[in-house]
Amino acid sequence: MAEVYLISLGCDKNRVDGEVMVGALRIAGYDIVNDPENAAAIIINTCGFISDAVQESLDMVFELAEYKNIGKCRALVIVGCMAERYKNEIKEKIPEADAFVGVGEYEKIAEVIENLIGAPVGNSGNTAHSRILARRDSEIPHIAYVKIAEGCDNRCSYCTIPQIRGTYKSRPMEEIVEECKLLVEAGAAELVLVAQDTAYYGTDIYGAKKLHELLQKIAEKSGVSWIRLMYAYPEHITASLIDVMAETPQICKYIDMPIQHSEDAILSRMGRKGGKRELEQLIRVLRDRIPGISIRTTLIVGFPGETEEDFRGLCDFVKEMEFDRMGVFPYSQEEGTPAAEMLNQTDEETKQERLNKLMALQQKIHFKKQREYIGRILPVILDTQSEEICTGRTQYDAYESDSVVEFICQNQLSPGDIVPVKITATDGYDLRGQAQE
Repeated sequence: MAEVYLISLGCDKNRVDGEVMVGALRIAGYDIVNDPENAAAIIINTCGFISDAVQESLDMVFELAEYKNIGKCRALVIVGCMAERYKNEIKEKIPEADAFVGVGEYEKIAEVIENLIGAPVGNSGNTAHSRILARRDSEIPHIAYVKIAEGCDNRCSYCTIPQIRGTYKSRPMEEIVEECKLLVEAGAAELVLVAQDTAYYGTDIYGAKKLHELLQKIAEKSGVSWIRLMYAYPEHITASLIDVMAETPQICKYIDMPIQHSEDAILSRMGRKGGKRELEQLIRVLRDRIPGISIRTTLIVGFPGETEEDFRGLCDFVKEMEFDRMGVFPYSQEEGTPAAEMLNQTDEETKQERLNKLMALQQKIHFKKQREYIGRILPVILDTQSEEICTGRTQYDAYESDSVVEFICQNQLSPGDIVPVKITATDGYDLRGQAQE
């Protein structure tokens, strides 16, 4: 029996790693199944970024470990960030695990599985095209996530990523462009570029930030309909990048730009470069150069030493900037980080109160911005269709992170089709509409 079940937890970077492992396993001849009960090997691609993510990963490991008793599972394999960060500790806690694979060892996954359950019969070839086809996600065949770099050089005081994934390592531009071409040939209509910091791309291998050049080449050579940019840190966003985003039709008017805070004192303790004035100026430039751009950000509340005055300043900043999309996280005191040793750690109740206040504030902003789309005709990419009811997204929204558009369409569509939709209503969070002939 050569059935393998793999689940990926955490961020989009983990999703890409999971897809790559699925591709390698399929090429080796293993069948990927959707039910762990039917799998001879179970692989859990874990997240180890913050304590809540580690707990989610541990819970999933313990849940799936039961299939060694009640299912057909003969091998339980733990891979990814948690396996890298806590390998020695979890070996003792999870004796059911048969192997641990760190973040730099994904190419070995087929060999690991073969050693545990034996070799499958045959394989599907190992050309670049076959590797792309093998890794594609059948649930979202029209969306492809492309990791352009690994690791991080930012060294934020609260973050464990450099410890887990190492220093920033850009992939060669030609390699990424070729992958994008193959992904589009395999059916991708939307390419989502991800890294720990996409805006830092190229500094290590080209000596300068080259994300703008990469975007130009993908747009020119891949044939893709939409390109979406995630995780671009504000301190590394250049004028050249903004110009390319403004002038290239395939690039969505959307940027995911984690700022984490607005107040200079907190940003300094976080190890972030730049301050409130620079953030305000960048946001103004983005909106001036790219009219209608959707700016998504993430914030951390309750960082050590965050006073009530700091938090009020953050709230005022959010009111003034009116981010189009926003996520808020409570600070997580991570072992081994400088921030974990800082004085004046914030209690959990205060963190949650501040999170709730910020999200209530952002809800009003979001609802107002959604109402502004009513009456407009917007291009919408189809994600799913059930008879005449379709669900998709505008270029202003990322898959699974942001809002959706539910619309009526008489025609049969395919995932990835982009259709004009007149927006007729909103429920606050999402939009409603009618496809236009």
